[in-house]
Amino acid sequence: MMDLREPRKLFLASGNAGKLKEFRVLAQASGGDWQLELLPRFAGLPEFAESAASFAENAAGKALYYSRHNEGIVVADDSGLVVPALGGAPGVLSARYAGPGASNEQKIAKLLGEMKGLAEAERGAYFVCVIAAVWQGRALAVVSEKVDGEILERPRGADGFGYDPVFFFPPLAKTFAELRAEQKSLYSHRGKAFRRLLDVL
Repeated sequence: MMDLREPRKLFLASGNAGKLKEFRVLAQASGGDWQLELLPRFAGLPEFAESAASFAENAAGKALYYSRHNEGIVVADDSGLVVPALGGAPGVLSARYAGPGASNEQKIAKLLGEMKGLAEAERGAYFVCVIAAVWQGRALAVVSEKVDGEILERPRGADGFGYDPVFFFPPLAKTFAELRAEQKSLYSHRGKAFRRLLDVL
């Protein structure tokens, strides 16, 4: 039986320090006692191929795969940007949209290039985040959330990562890269999904 006495830890199946930082802000804001750590020796493990057609399949598959290498609760997310005018792209390929190893700047440049000339009404987009939690091969939860916005014609802001500098959030009239971490945690797809996950756990 799972022991949930303090301290309670979640191991993030990722090598992305920016993602870990964001999740830690979310955990602190939740007021709970969960601690977030990157999965030990993640870089040395065989990589999970995120080749499924949906965010949910990728998140659950990744969490199940990496739970074999850790006795604690392993959390994995698959998130990305969906632009209906581009047929749903970048979608599940958001991280690899500009090719393997592409920088955030290169991904943004490709996105803006694909959207060049689109009217304002066609620049709607939304972020999706699906988070799965697995404990020793057993799925504990799979949750999903989204947030709507628009894609600007040029980047704004220096915080965040990924497509944040071009994702404009109308309720606050700012891009996600212009928001403080605490602000972003309240409204982002990842923030909403993570709070749902903690509620379930």
